[in-house]
Amino acid sequence: MDDLFSLNGKVAVVTGASRGLGQAIAVGYAKHGAKLVVSDVLDVSETIKMVEEAGGEAVGMNVDVSSREQVKGMFNAAEERFGGVDILVNNAGILRSAPAEGLHDEDWDKVIQVNLKSQFIAAQEVFPFLKKRGGGRIINVASIAGLLAFNQAIPYNASKGGSVQLTRSLAFEWAQHNILVNAICPGIFLTGMTNDMLEQESFKEMVKAKVPMGRHAVPEELVGAAIYLASKAGSYTNGHAMVVDGGWTCHL
Repeated sequence: MDDLFSLNGKVAVVTGASRGLGQAIAVGYAKHGAKLVVSDVLDVSETIKMVEEAGGEAVGMNVDVSSREQVKGMFNAAEERFGGVDILVNNAGILRSAPAEGLHDEDWDKVIQVNLKSQFIAAQEVFPFLKKRGGGRIINVASIAGLLAFNQAIPYNASKGGSVQLTRSLAFEWAQHNILVNAICPGIFLTGMTNDMLEQESFKEMVKAKVPMGRHAVPEELVGAAIYLASKAGSYTNGHAMVVDGGWTCHL
């Protein structure tokens, strides 16, 4: 029987892959046989090195996901190097925190642009590549903030809620093309975005109180969900927002 979780022969594009969740997903995909295009506005050389150490092959690109031209170039590069695209992981994201009454327009616009609109741009641009291959997978990294609201993070909450609804809408439209679209909603993971917060005792205590498992996660703990959604194992999973949060959202 074929390995349900094998990604052999697949080509995956992962955005926001210089560190954290994107880096862990890229390395996990490489270990399961995928070839990678990894992108970020930051340096992705460490991720490429980790992919190669895992026995994989990767192309690194400096890409601003809010630029349609650069995103299109990312998929063209994947086709030129590896022959096409099978999997897109929309992971790039930012956080801007402020009380609602003091939120600046530019902060709202930037978060929505990077966290939400960029996912739609990437989905639109990858569509013809996936269709050419007879189908594929799109995985949008949302957040439990798309299901519940974090304090003083209105644009982030709105962008992640939009990501969940974008996922459902695309899943509904594109299933006819054998393109399955799902979201992952992580809880609190130790990443560059949360590192400073997790050094604060008050935040650590909040996580312990909210999460039944009593701790935050590390990026490698998201890899299994990302592999499932990209592999044969997830062949009938579509339009789903998969929560990986240690149980945070299972209680009031």
